[in-house]
Amino acid sequence: MKTWKRSVWASLMLGMTLALVLSACGGDSGSASSGGKTHLSIMVGGLSKQIYLPNMLAKRLGYFDQAGLDVTLIDEASGQSSENQVLAGQVDAGSGSYDHTIDLQAAGKGMESVVQLDVAPGEAEVVSAKEAGQIKTIADLKGKNLGVTELGSGTQNLTIALLAKAGISQDQVHFVPVGAGDTFIAAMQQGRIDAGMTTEPTISRLTTKGIGNVLVDLRTPESTSAALGGPYPFICVFMKTEYVNSHKDTVQKLVNAYVKTMKWIHTHSAEEITAQMPADYYAGDKALYITALKNQYAIYSPDGKMPQGGPEAVLNVENQTKPAVKSKTIDLSKTYTNEFTDKANS
Repeated sequence: MKTWKRSVWASLMLGMTLALVLSACGGDSGSASSGGKTHLSIMVGGLSKQIYLPNMLAKRLGYFDQAGLDVTLIDEASGQSSENQVLAGQVDAGSGSYDHTIDLQAAGKGMESVVQLDVAPGEAEVVSAKEAGQIKTIADLKGKNLGVTELGSGTQNLTIALLAKAGISQDQVHFVPVGAGDTFIAAMQQGRIDAGMTTEPTISRLTTKGIGNVLVDLRTPESTSAALGGPYPFICVFMKTEYVNSHKDTVQKLVNAYVKTMKWIHTHSAEEITAQMPADYYAGDKALYITALKNQYAIYSPDGKMPQGGPEAVLNVENQTKPAVKSKTIDLSKTYTNEFTDKANS
C-alpha cells in the first residue's frame, strides 16, 4: 500500500512539474496571464550575446510590463532554433537574424520582422592566434575548419557571404557548430576550429586574451558595408505572418516596448546599459563587457525601423549564397513591416 501511495504521489508531482514547464515555455498566442496582462513567449538566439541585448534590456527596464505584457524570454543557442520554434507554434515570437524571413518565404512559409534591433551584424570573423600566420585574408580560409553557433544560423550565413565574395564556395570549408562564449573559446583553444564567426563579448574576450585576432569586422554599419558591399540589418523580432495579422494590438504593444528600449539605448552610456544587464552576462569581467559594448554601439537601431535599402542588400547576399532563395521570386514587403514601428515612433 505504501509503495502504491508513493507511486501515485510521484506521478502527481511529475505531472505538476511538466505543466509548470509547459506553461512557462510554450506559446500562448497572446493569452491573458493571471495579472490581466497578455502573455507572450519569445525565444532568443543567445540572451547573453550583446547583439540580442535589447531583449533582456526591455524586460529589465520594465517596458514589457508597462505595455501590458507578461513576457517570458527563452534562451536558445541561435536564431535558427528560434525560427523553428516559432514555426512550430511553441513560442509566439523569435529574436534572430532578419535573413531567416527571406529563407522561409523561399520555402513557402510566412514570417516577418516586426521590429529591427540591429542595423549591422555585430559579428566578426576571428582567426585563431595559432593560425594567424597562415590566415591573413578570407581567401586563406579555404579548406579550414570554421566555427559557427549552429548550422543554418546567421553566423554561418554571414561566413558564406564573405567566402562568396572571395570566390570560395561553402563546400570548400568545414563548418563546425560550437555555440558562443565559453564553448566557442574552448573550440579555438583546442584547435577544433581555425577561425569562426562570433559576437561580443566573445570577440573581445578572444582578442584580449590573445586567443584570436579579428580578420573581418562587422561590428559597425560602415565596416559591414565595406565587407559585404552594402547594409546588412541583422537581429530583429520575427513572428508568423498569420499571428501578426490576427493579433495587431498585442504586436503593437510589443513593438512599443522595443522602440522605447532602442531610444533608451541611444540616450545612455555603455556603462549605464551594462549596469542594467544580469551580472552573469559579464563572464567575470564587467570592464571588458563595457569595452565590447562600445566597440559595437552603432549596430543598435535608433528607432526599430527596417533601414532603407536593407532588405534589398540582404536579398542580394542571399541570392549569391543560397540557390533555394535565388530560384524563387521573393516579395520583400512580406518579410518585414514598419507598420508598428511607425506608430510607436509617432
